[in-house]
Amino acid sequence: MPNGTQTESRAHAEGVVRGEKGRGTGAAGVVDGGPHAMHLDRERCVRAVQSKDARFDGWFFTAVLTTRIYCRPSCPVVPPKPENMVFHPSAAACQQAGFRACKRCRPDTSPGSPEWNQRADLVARTMRLIGDGVVDREGVPGLATRLGYSTRQIERQLLAELGAGPLALARAQRAQTARLLIETSELPMAEVAFAAGFASIRTFNDTVREVFALSPTELRARRRPRQPATTPGTLALRLPFRAPLTPDNLFGHPAATAVPGVEEWRDGAYRRTLRLPYGHGIVALTPQPDHIACRLTLGDLRDLPVAISRCRRLLDLDADPVAVDDQLRTDPLLAPLVDKAPGRRVPRTVDEAEFAVRAVLGQQVSTAAARTHAARLVAAYGEAVEDPEGGLTHLFPEPGQLAALDPESLAMPRTRRTTFTTLVRELADGKLHLGPDSDWSRARAQLLSLPGFGPWTVDVIAMRALGDPDAFLPTDLGIRRAAEELGLPSTPAALTARAAAWRPWRAYAVQYLWATDGHPINFLPA
Repeated sequence: MPNGTQTESRAHAEGVVRGEKGRGTGAAGVVDGGPHAMHLDRERCVRAVQSKDARFDGWFFTAVLTTRIYCRPSCPVVPPKPENMVFHPSAAACQQAGFRACKRCRPDTSPGSPEWNQRADLVARTMRLIGDGVVDREGVPGLATRLGYSTRQIERQLLAELGAGPLALARAQRAQTARLLIETSELPMAEVAFAAGFASIRTFNDTVREVFALSPTELRARRRPRQPATTPGTLALRLPFRAPLTPDNLFGHPAATAVPGVEEWRDGAYRRTLRLPYGHGIVALTPQPDHIACRLTLGDLRDLPVAISRCRRLLDLDADPVAVDDQLRTDPLLAPLVDKAPGRRVPRTVDEAEFAVRAVLGQQVSTAAARTHAARLVAAYGEAVEDPEGGLTHLFPEPGQLAALDPESLAMPRTRRTTFTTLVRELADGKLHLGPDSDWSRARAQLLSLPGFGPWTVDVIAMRALGDPDAFLPTDLGIRRAAEELGLPSTPAALTARAAAWRPWRAYAVQYLWATDGHPINFLPA
């Protein structure tokens, strides 16, 4: 049972970026190199800017020498003369070079580079940790300790690929968080500065003026009219994405498998509790034609950037759907599925350890049975929280809490109890680490060494928790049925051989194949 056309918009931008073209893929399907070498190809960047195609936002940034402003490629203003353009791989690099953010296209709010969620090298793992707020909480030494590299090695690699080191990248993220809080809340500026991670009001003021060419008070005065949040203390945000996006399986999956008390589908929104570094939060995510509406209620506003990062990761919002779909369309049997509903994303998770536990609970049982198992654990071991809107009651229990339970209390076969208890013990002891900084190959090997973990369970975790875009499930019954109906090979070995042409996007092919089934995970709930 399953878990769950857009072409280049302007002809003269053809070939500017193709996620899979012009770069090799390693044995694990991880893209070698990265998009940020694109800023070195001046001709292609100029064509992308002249096309004003939002497809390229987040891949590189255009800095204008005459105005000292940097923009997205899709900025609506008249493109500058090519001789006045210079290109940088990150907003932080633009800021370090003395450019300030454009007030029209707001480049600091563009979707993130797709590479950080589709690569497992040091730079990608570092960027995921910076997005998760590690530099603000633990400093660069803490970042280096987590990654197992020296601070000098990390600095060198980030500077080579992104034109900025970890402190500058974290500073750019703080500036973006400050802008969000200034524009979406009525908080006093001192509280905004603290919540955004600034050490002092002076640093906050100086950074906002430097990046946006406006004081914090001026920035708030310019904000667009907004609908007040329905709940006091709730922030209403818009999460951008690259079009196209088909929301059916992306929201159908978490809604159909929602654990009572932790998750729910209500009034067109997927709602869930979040365990965050400084406290807990509740998020409501609603698909809209050109963005995802996000309502966040946080116990501590310092968790805002982490919460946003995890929500974007949950919904795979930094994906490059054109590159994915173009590759999958090269298979004539997959092409009709892609053309029918382009832009499918891989539903992921906000908590990798939680997902691994739930994957074990769901082994060889129905979706309903897996939800029942998880709900019992939540009621017995989850931390109670208050939901101002009602409906949500608990955080999903941490591995340490689950490691203390009596195995005999688990209503499952003895072999699966062993699988469950071994997993939570390894997670609680820190022997097994599943997080945004995980080394995918190492995590796979560790999972496979645990009792009861076969290729299906490991690849589900790799796909939805670790974020490997090339994870594949050739033994999955739903995949085999879909393959047979489409005329694809249905035996695991033959299907794996055929799927080699889909790399490095086989996890996305899984979504298209699963979508041929009538399971509720494949439909946007009513």
